[in-house]
Amino acid sequence: MTATAPREELWSRCAGCASLLYRKRLRRNLDVCPECGEHARLGAPERLRQLVDPGSLHLLPDRLPEADPLDFVDVLPYPHRLTGARASTGLAEGVLCATATIGGHPLVLAVMDFRFLGGSLGCAVGELITRAAERALDDRTPLVLITASGGARMQEGALSLMQMATVSQAIAALREAGLLTVSVLTDPTYGGVAASFATNTDLVLAESGARMGFAGPRVIRQITGRALPEGFQTADFLLRHGQVDMVVQRRSLRGRLMALLAATRAGRSARPSVPRQEPAPRRERLADDRATLAGPVVAAAAGDTPAVRDAWDTVRMARHPGRPTALDYLDSVFDGFVELHGDRLGADCPAIVGGVARLAGRHVMVIGHQKGHTTAELVARNFGMASPAGHRKALRLMRLAARLGLPVVTLVDTPGADPGVSAEEHGQAAAIAENILALTVLPTPVLAVITGEGGSGGALALAVADRVLMLENAVYSVISPEGCAAILWPDRSAAPQAARALRLTAPDLCRLGVVDEVVSEPSNAAHDDPAETAHRLRAALLANLVPLLDVPPAMLVRLRRQRFRRFGANRADARVGRR
Repeated sequence: MTATAPREELWSRCAGCASLLYRKRLRRNLDVCPECGEHARLGAPERLRQLVDPGSLHLLPDRLPEADPLDFVDVLPYPHRLTGARASTGLAEGVLCATATIGGHPLVLAVMDFRFLGGSLGCAVGELITRAAERALDDRTPLVLITASGGARMQEGALSLMQMATVSQAIAALREAGLLTVSVLTDPTYGGVAASFATNTDLVLAESGARMGFAGPRVIRQITGRALPEGFQTADFLLRHGQVDMVVQRRSLRGRLMALLAATRAGRSARPSVPRQEPAPRRERLADDRATLAGPVVAAAAGDTPAVRDAWDTVRMARHPGRPTALDYLDSVFDGFVELHGDRLGADCPAIVGGVARLAGRHVMVIGHQKGHTTAELVARNFGMASPAGHRKALRLMRLAARLGLPVVTLVDTPGADPGVSAEEHGQAAAIAENILALTVLPTPVLAVITGEGGSGGALALAVADRVLMLENAVYSVISPEGCAAILWPDRSAAPQAARALRLTAPDLCRLGVVDEVVSEPSNAAHDDPAETAHRLRAALLANLVPLLDVPPAMLVRLRRQRFRRFGANRADARVGRR
């Protein structure tokens, strides 16, 4: 008797209309339901098979050193989760990178796979995508990114957050070289991926049925308590709100990419030839110029012994309502602050304050998150959570500083970006991505200080800097401890445990190389003696800013790029001091 395949291999039930579909028919239709048009999620290998010319695919190396930079353990050790993901997907990591042709046009592709730990962005994924971008730069070919991700990888803490900047600066190098970059949003694309390379490419396409946003629908409902509009964050929603160039059916995607590649090639051929630019600094050059600037230190006043606190206690200290705010520091650390308002597009976000000031007689542009001390102040300032208008106001001031030749100082203190419906409608992810991209190429010194909470992409949008300082009782993390606990532990009561696992304190982040200097706080905390805290912060700012003033702009940009390029998987495991 002839054996028959199990029923689950022959048939598949559509997630959209619940129709029972013959699997071979579904595959012939590119995994799009012929009844309702539902686009099923694709793994990276199948996506590549559908898009590229037969015989043209050459996978780029994907084996990187094993890294567990935080020794992270939730209900399972992180290495066990990686082993399980590799066994279930057959992939080494959550992205496949390759060279290929589409319609005869050469390109480099990086295709994310949601099956691998939710397509999360960790050091290895960031490293592989960055290498793909560098390969595109070397080959002078376009780069196409196909995204599918729930966001940054919590198990790698702030190092995963750094990948947003690492990949963005690789995109910036391709822009400068006049090479096309395209991202194709597939379902789902959220968090740090949405707020960086998924939206800061030249062209952004959305596959039909894709969803994209900075905060996910469940998070927005929990925080705002509001029902979401119908079709919220879907491809059609994104198109209506001007956040993507086009929505493409899967059967049309290859043809659209082919047309875009052909147009780009024709445009480049029509332009007069120019000397080839020197490629962006390669991995082997990363350490060459770092000696120009000082390395990580912990700054403390004479006689001080920094208190050793549990991570959860530090989180609560960073959130203390009495902690000095950006406006407090603008009054006590700087002189002559003149506030500038507005994003020039119709709004002035109260969670971002900025303007010109003097620091020891030097004019600087200062931009910071503003919370407040009382409930009324916190509500009025949206608890320091910037809207898209706030990020665009900050971007306007950064670019103004560059035109005027002013250094930029940023004061970071935010739980994260605004998670509201309106923020998503007005392009929160793209606004954050544009700030990160702009900071990677800003031709003026940038000095960032984490003064309280450094929450996820909302913090990084002001913290892609030449030097990153952090107050002793501040925190900086890819996700809040409560959010991490809700996802990786049975409930939010595990937040203290998550805080310890995330390595979000200043000493931890200094060991990881995310932070260059820890500024000690007097007594128990900054709010106990704001005047002394201001004195110490002023001294630290001057000590770090003055050397930057003598660095030529081109070298500043190169060093800043090298600073964030070093957070790849090859270096992540070596940077943490093991406990």
